[in-house]
Amino acid sequence: MTFDAGWSLVQEAVASGRIPGAVLGMTGKHRQVAVTGRAVIAPDDVPMTEDTLFDLASLTKVIFTTERILAHAQAGRIDLDAPLTSVIPDLRQYDAACWERKVTFRDCLAHRTHFPAVAPIYAHGGDPATLRAFVLQREWRRQDVPVYSDINFILLGIALERLAGCPLPALDPGPGFTFTPDPAKTAATEHCHWRGRVLRGEVHDENCFALQGSGHAGLFGTCAAVLDFADRLLARGPDPVGHPVSPTRTLGWEIRHDGWPGGTGCSARTIGHTGFTGTGLWIDFDAGHAWTLLTNRVHPSRHTDSGIAALRRAVGTALYQGERT
Repeated sequence: MTFDAGWSLVQEAVASGRIPGAVLGMTGKHRQVAVTGRAVIAPDDVPMTEDTLFDLASLTKVIFTTERILAHAQAGRIDLDAPLTSVIPDLRQYDAACWERKVTFRDCLAHRTHFPAVAPIYAHGGDPATLRAFVLQREWRRQDVPVYSDINFILLGIALERLAGCPLPALDPGPGFTFTPDPAKTAATEHCHWRGRVLRGEVHDENCFALQGSGHAGLFGTCAAVLDFADRLLARGPDPVGHPVSPTRTLGWEIRHDGWPGGTGCSARTIGHTGFTGTGLWIDFDAGHAWTLLTNRVHPSRHTDSGIAALRRAVGTALYQGERT
């Protein structure tokens, strides 16, 4: 991989003020990491470092939730093709014939359910147990076609809690990851109007915060932790997360397709995922390497044009300069 070509694009994005700071890392045959910008620009001024913890947002779905659901399946504790009700029997318990009760674990992992992409669950109360009951008993409006949905992984998170008998934050998130980061070591995200403060060391996602732990967000980690996770997947190989279940997805992950965030240089056997806060991870099984771009692009506001979508694609393509097009 051509690290310098991708890194120059990241430096330009930070220098232009589109994002406060970033860490770019790659791993595989060798590891390289570079850092630029600020972890906090308001109300303090704190430099980004290689050890900065990031709110990984939806990378939680693949690094934590997908891995644990698949581990339960491999151990025989769940059947991926069984409905969620095999673990969550009270899901829509007042309507035995409803469509939600037919949704399977595999459906949720593959984002082929008909739940909405997202919903403001946090606006329906302040008690986590009541909000879980709301998620489980709500008559969800069935979308015409399947979409990528946080609801899929909120339900998978509830299933993990039922299987473990404890809240998600009580579970081991894996080497180098945490659900309870030290704010002083964490990149800031948004000035949240609901909470009335700049968020640093607490989860950005409102629903995860209100639920006090969820399967779709809440994980924090450093660049090294993310790259170590990628190395473990490279060593394990593409089974089972590298196999397509649709033209754009595997179980949990995206797979290379036209216009995806991983750019155009990687092999067809590349998986990836992004997080709303400005994070992303891509793993190329054929090439034997992976890269992560971690930014705090929502700091201090999500309501700006950070250019993160174009930056991800450009960096992913530039990293392969001279290898393949």
